[in-house]
Amino acid sequence: MVKRARAARALQDEVSRRIQRIDDIVEDGAKVRVPAPQAHARDARGRNWDMKVFGNAAGHERSIRAVVDKARDEFDLAEVPDQQGADPFGTPPSLE
Repeated sequence: MVKRARAARALQDEVSRRIQRIDDIVEDGAKVRVPAPQAHARDARGRNWDMKVFGNAAGHERSIRAVVDKARDEFDLAEVPDQQGADPFGTPPSLE
């Protein structure tokens, strides 16, 4: 299966969407806070990111872990090019 690369925010949004649809979480009316994915070296299953320390997740850890692991199998965390030294405002270089 070919994985699709996603930016950190897109992964966070997708995992959040899936978690908020877990039956037990819906029934409890819980709103789980989903952390940003953290990049790591590829593991034995080819995964390059993970998520830990969810907020308001007590009692739902197993269901949440299953969702995260499934997403890790489907998606890669996209590598962001080094932005060090880049102008955060996107100002074009001067033509002096």
